[in-house]
Amino acid sequence: MIHRLAALIAAGAAALGGAAITASGPALAEGAAVATLIGANGQELGRAQLVEGPAGVVIRIELAGLEPGFKGMHLHAVGSCDDHDGGFKHSGSHVNPDQKEHGFLNPKGPDDGDLPNLGVAPDGTAEAEVFTTLVSLTGAGGRPALLDADGSALVIHANTDDHMSQPIGGAGPRVACGVIQKQ
Repeated sequence: MIHRLAALIAAGAAALGGAAITASGPALAEGAAVATLIGANGQELGRAQLVEGPAGVVIRIELAGLEPGFKGMHLHAVGSCDDHDGGFKHSGSHVNPDQKEHGFLNPKGPDDGDLPNLGVAPDGTAEAEVFTTLVSLTGAGGRPALLDADGSALVIHANTDDHMSQPIGGAGPRVACGVIQKQ
């Protein structure tokens, strides 16, 4: 599975033709979205940029202010993070129209909202770029659309996702959330 994930990340880079994902880069002109992630007290923690490729979505995350360690990271089905003081429950469950079980390591999974864990450095910062073939910004290829009528959100959890346990891999409480919006 690790090799498949590495291949997916490499495929994401190839799908974009090596284009840089920056706020001013040409890759964001078309087929792009952003999410400003906030913490439990409503403070801004960072940003995620999402770029549509022919076979999926590249997500680049830059955050600060989290506890160190690996954190579960998922795409949630509703574009709402307005209940930060209530644990971001308004973002709903994972993007999962086919009702698959959670987890990259689960033979009955993964669900469409599953993403790799996010590694947070000892200073509380995180930078990552991941690729998922499970969703689309607009529904391309029959994949679930992140920018659908009720939107979607990128959610970071307090703990590591074991990629097997139900329903969220033991990832614990939601500690950061960002509504995904068209760039």
